[in-house]
Amino acid sequence: MNNLDLRQAIIQRVQDKSGEELKDVIEGSIGNDERALPGLGVLFEIIWKQSNAASQNLMVDTLYNNFHTEETAAPSPS
Repeated sequence: MNNLDLRQAIIQRVQDKSGEELKDVIEGSIGNDERALPGLGVLFEIIWKQSNAASQNLMVDTLYNNFHTEETAAPSPS
């Protein structure tokens, strides 16, 4: 077996999947075992590299607003 780095292994795992299968991989990884986080990072890297500046700014704004909204939001009643 060839030595593959993690990035290459993740790309090989998803490269032949359909759009719906890719969505399932993403949704199945979110909020689950932390071992899925590197895979999501590789997928995000691919999205980031293929995005134009406006899309990148939108992603950054979304992250920024998420972090700052959580900090200032009132705690939810439990």
